[in-house]
Amino acid sequence: MEVLFEGNRLCSHLRLHGRVGQYRTTEAHMPPKHQQYVAWNSDRFRQWSTQIGVNTTAVVESILTSYKIEQQGYRACMAILKMADTYSSQHLEVACERALDYSPRPSYKTIAAILKAGHDKLSSNPDPIPQLSPYSFTRGAAYYSGGAK
Repeated sequence: MEVLFEGNRLCSHLRLHGRVGQYRTTEAHMPPKHQQYVAWNSDRFRQWSTQIGVNTTAVVESILTSYKIEQQGYRACMAILKMADTYSSQHLEVACERALDYSPRPSYKTIAAILKAGHDKLSSNPDPIPQLSPYSFTRGAAYYSGGAK
């Protein structure tokens, strides 16, 4: 397969035969911003996320597995993990925990919104259930079993 521009051959590639959707990319033909991600791999993102916490690791894992081509998730993983520099690892971990409560596959936008709104600082423990006073209007088991008249 040849790519031509104004009659001049820019490049040529061997045609791939095999499964549908198969692709091969020459690194030199990629835009400069995409070339920087070639050096990264999923193991590097997973290792980095384990240093922050289990919730961050779960978010990174969900992003990496949500794309047909794993490399498409690298940019989102990088952006999420770099938020630890701005907010702190602890805040990022809590934000990832909250995002996982909302969705099993949270996005960068969800986590960024949680951090920006400060929802990572709220207590994660809900208020305990208040104890009923002895003068409350509750009926006991005897009432429902037909024992109390």
